[in-house]
Amino acid sequence: MKTQPDTRYARNGSIHLAYQMLGSGPPNLLVVQSGPNSHVDYMWTEPSLARFLRRLASFTRLIMYDNRGVGLSDPVPGTAVPTVDDQVDDIRAVLDETGCDSTVLVGHLAGCAPALVFAAAHPERVDSLVLLGGYARLRGGDDYPDGVDQAYTDLIADVILTQWGTGADLDFTHPSKAGDDNFRRWYAQIQRMSASPATAAAMARQWFEIDVRSVLPTITMPTLIMARTQNNIYPVQHTRYLAAHIAGAKYIEFPDADLLYFVGDADPVLDAIEEFVTGMRPLPSPGRFLGTVLFVDVAGSTQLAARIGDSRFRDLIEDFHELIRRQLDRYQGRLVDTAGDGALTLFDSPARAIGCAEAVRDAARALGLQVRAGVHAGEMEHGPGGDVRGIAVHTGARVAALAGPGEVLVSRTIRDLVAGAPIRLGSRGIHELKGVPGSWEVFAVLD
Repeated sequence: MKTQPDTRYARNGSIHLAYQMLGSGPPNLLVVQSGPNSHVDYMWTEPSLARFLRRLASFTRLIMYDNRGVGLSDPVPGTAVPTVDDQVDDIRAVLDETGCDSTVLVGHLAGCAPALVFAAAHPERVDSLVLLGGYARLRGGDDYPDGVDQAYTDLIADVILTQWGTGADLDFTHPSKAGDDNFRRWYAQIQRMSASPATAAAMARQWFEIDVRSVLPTITMPTLIMARTQNNIYPVQHTRYLAAHIAGAKYIEFPDADLLYFVGDADPVLDAIEEFVTGMRPLPSPGRFLGTVLFVDVAGSTQLAARIGDSRFRDLIEDFHELIRRQLDRYQGRLVDTAGDGALTLFDSPARAIGCAEAVRDAARALGLQVRAGVHAGEMEHGPGGDVRGIAVHTGARVAALAGPGEVLVSRTIRDLVAGAPIRLGSRGIHELKGVPGSWEVFAVLD
């Protein structure tokens, strides 16, 4: 299976809609995106989103597209955002272009409203419906007391207008990624590539004008509805309303706060979709194994890039990545992924992972770089394209995020595995790791 599909265009009148397909069906699965934050080419540069999409394509023919006015699709004037009717007709155009007589329709956040209307208007073309964190109405009223008021609408629109393309809202929208500088840069960049601030703010205001409650009783196909109960943008009562007013809908809640469903703990979401679509519970992967992950990145990279300029910074990071490759050869590790100023590497020996971390840190000083590193071991699995995934990988990333410049931190798991080896460790206390259950004692490697 291709790891990144080609981008093509579907026409709806004079409008060109950029779309991609991956995997093979049946079934077909069409994702209706969540609004102005979409770019079908650039989305593949974020590993967590790429993994999410590849997993969907492992059991469907996955179809993704950019809304009109967004990403690689035709632009619209700043405040002339597409109506729900426009979006419904665009769904039809993409299905026609891709030869889909019927599909599993997935609405994601703001994409749920047009998905619901399309399903109600064209039930013969929708095998089943999956709604991720959606709503029928957001604005409050006498007949909808759980809705939000005008002040909240203005606040969201103003935040989007003033902070769009900066990543400044990440702490609020995706708290598990608040300390991930690489994700913040990607998140800011895809916003800038997806839509202008005026278009994004106008689309946000439209979210609060939509009311599709009248179509809910007409939804007849099997429907799966999921919600993350702690997200800050769409309160969970809106998704519960959907579940209560669509006959026979299956409803699942997750105690997560991240807004986009590929962020954070995505596996339970994907498992639920796969079981719902295929009728079979996903089997445990036979490719699970015990491994040691080492995360390394450059401390203070944003300030460094501002000081020396983007061109020189890119050259410096290329030298840093080459340095990492040399040390991996020496310590028998494998490079899994590089993103921005960091790298994820894999070892079958915790001691060699620590040795490599120290070697990378020490060699990077000759480049004028301060490196921080984190090491953790646990059960993980191989993913498509040679990546690795699992809670152990997330734990390693969180351990690395606690490290200061020049510091190599390891989890208690690593401390226990290297007991008896000539490696000196000092406790750095008990920590809560974002997105990782439980409390974790972390240790620093001492010189």
